[in-house]
Amino acid sequence: MDFELNEDQRAFADTARQFASERLAPFAAQWDAEQFFPKQVLRDAGELGFLALYTPEEDCGLGLSRLDSSIVFEQLAMGCTSTTAFMTIHNMVTWMVASFGTQEAKAYFCPQLVYGKWLGSYCLTEPNAGSDAASLTTTARKQGDHYILNGSKTFISGAGETDVLVVMARTGEAGAKGISAFVLQADTPGISYGRKEPKMGWNSQPTRAVTLENVRVPESGLLGQEGEGFTFAMKGLDGGRINIATCSVGTAQQALNQATQYMQERKQFGQSLAQFQGLQFKLADMATELVAARQLVRYAASKLDLGDREATTYCAMAKRFATDVGFQVCDAALQLYGGYGYIREYPLERHFRDVRVHQILEGTNEIMRLIIARRLLSEGCAIW
Repeated sequence: MDFELNEDQRAFADTARQFASERLAPFAAQWDAEQFFPKQVLRDAGELGFLALYTPEEDCGLGLSRLDSSIVFEQLAMGCTSTTAFMTIHNMVTWMVASFGTQEAKAYFCPQLVYGKWLGSYCLTEPNAGSDAASLTTTARKQGDHYILNGSKTFISGAGETDVLVVMARTGEAGAKGISAFVLQADTPGISYGRKEPKMGWNSQPTRAVTLENVRVPESGLLGQEGEGFTFAMKGLDGGRINIATCSVGTAQQALNQATQYMQERKQFGQSLAQFQGLQFKLADMATELVAARQLVRYAASKLDLGDREATTYCAMAKRFATDVGFQVCDAALQLYGGYGYIREYPLERHFRDVRVHQILEGTNEIMRLIIARRLLSEGCAIW
C-alpha cells in the first residue's frame, strides 16, 4: 500500500498551491469582510481545470479521480476556505450534468460550466427537508414536452449570483424513488431569490433561498430517468463529503502552520511560546489528529474511486472525523494566538468561522454517525 503522492499528484498539488497563495490567500480576508463573491477568480480557476476536476475528459473536464481532486482541494482551501468550498459545489454540478445529462444538455451546459463562464448551484435542501432529503416537496409535473417545477429550496450556495441550477424535485411517489434531477438556467422565468443570508462564515459566497413558481424546464433538462434523482444526489453527497472534509483538512493545516510560526515569534516570560512544553504538546496533538484526518479522507476517496461497496460508509467516517478535527485544530490554533486570535487582523478567527459549518452541511455529523452505525449493525458488514 503506497501512501506517497505520485508525480502527477505532486504537480497538481503544486499548481493548486501556487494559485491559492497568489489568487486566494491575499484577498480572502477582504472577500470575507465585504461579502464579495470573486467570480473572476473562479473563472481563472476554471481555466486551470479546478472547476471540472473529476468531470470526464470527453466533456472537457480533467477526468481526475476523487483522490486526486481531494489533493487539489486541500491546497486550495489553504488559500480561502469559503471560495474553495464553492468550487467543490460547482464541481459537483458540472460532474452531475456531464455524467447524467442528455446529449443536448451536456452540449449546452458543460462547455460553459467547465471553464467557469457559467457558475452552478446545487439545489437539494428545503425548509422542511434538511437531513431527511427524501421528504422534499418541490414538484415537477410533466406537461407536454416540458416539466413544470414548483417549490422552494433553502441554504443554496451561490444562489442569485450563479448561472445554472441543478434542482431535485418530485416527479412521482413519496420517498426517495419519486425524486428526479433537473438542470436549468438560473434566470429561467418563475425563479426568484430570497435575501442574502447573513452568516457566521463562508462569506465569500452568497447563500439564498430559491423559489420556483411554474418554472418550465424542457425534457432535455431531466438528468437520467425519472426517479433517479435521489440516487444521483446520494452519489454526489459521497463525493461532496470527501470534498468538504478535505476543505476542513486544508484550512486546519493552514491554521496549524500559522500557529507554529506565531509560537516561534511570540515571546512571553523571556522566551518564545515554542519553548513551553505544554504548548509543544498542544501542537503535537494538533498535528497528529490532522495527519490522521487527512489519511482517512484519502482512504475514503480511494474507496469511492474503486467503487467499493463500503464507500458510502467510509465517506461518512471521513466527513465526520475530518470536519470535527478541522474545527478542533482551528479552535486550538486560535487559543495559541491568545487575544490576537480573536481579532480580524489575524486569520485564525476566519478559519474558525469558516470550518464550523462543515460539521453541518453535506449531512450533519450526527447523520454521519447514523450512517456508520446502521452499516455496522447490518448483516454482512465488512469494515477494516
